[in-house]
Amino acid sequence: MRQKIMEFLFDPNVWIAFAMLTALEIVLGIDNIIFISILVGRLPPEMRDKARRIGLGFAMVSRLGLLFALSWIMGLTADLFHVAEMGISGRDLVLLLGGLFLLYKASHEIFVEVEAREEKAPAPSDAAAVQAAGSRMFWAVIGQIAVIDIVFSLDSVITAVGMVDSIGVMVAAVITSVGVMLIAARPIGEFVDHHVSVKVLALAFLVMVGMALTAEAFDQEVPKGYLYAAMAFSLVVEALNLRARAKRKLKEHGSQPSH
Repeated sequence: MRQKIMEFLFDPNVWIAFAMLTALEIVLGIDNIIFISILVGRLPPEMRDKARRIGLGFAMVSRLGLLFALSWIMGLTADLFHVAEMGISGRDLVLLLGGLFLLYKASHEIFVEVEAREEKAPAPSDAAAVQAAGSRMFWAVIGQIAVIDIVFSLDSVITAVGMVDSIGVMVAAVITSVGVMLIAARPIGEFVDHHVSVKVLALAFLVMVGMALTAEAFDQEVPKGYLYAAMAFSLVVEALNLRARAKRKLKEHGSQPSH
């Protein structure tokens, strides 16, 4: 038994599979990080770290839970009923509902950012009301994160099953990827929260992801590489814009006469 474990641990193919799957899980988790960062940004600053940890904890638990229910996952691909001669499976329904939810949430957040409207909050003088409202908002955010975690986890686990045969490698890759996401979530969230244009861009990316999930529910595959390439190009352009604006402000500040 011990010899088999040692052979498994020192097998280069295992480590290659682990590295590839971890990298893929991190890439597939980008949209999850963006969604969590935007929702967490709506909370008071003192609640944000806790919400990020709980949200990513849900992501890891849902991924591991689905991994240990592989037979059930594979059963989700069986058609439940047909619509216009198109088979609809349990997986299709999950992707459809998740895609529609993501479309609604991202569109709503874009509307809030563009219209610069904030939801009504209790008067600052009423401390108890403020605390109660903050607690309700906190658990509302956690609930929304949990819902979308299940959708993203389903996609992630199906990809993992297609790449690797060993459940141990899958579990290790999921835990490692969520650990990396946990480290990256705060700086990404703070950057997105401090730059409104980047936040709107990230929300637009979530709209694309929602559309891709909805299309995939109807067996219309949209390669995620296209989505990530479009997002990367947009981020490069936005980075150039941010740099240009920063240099312009610095130049204007330097040209102002000193008093």
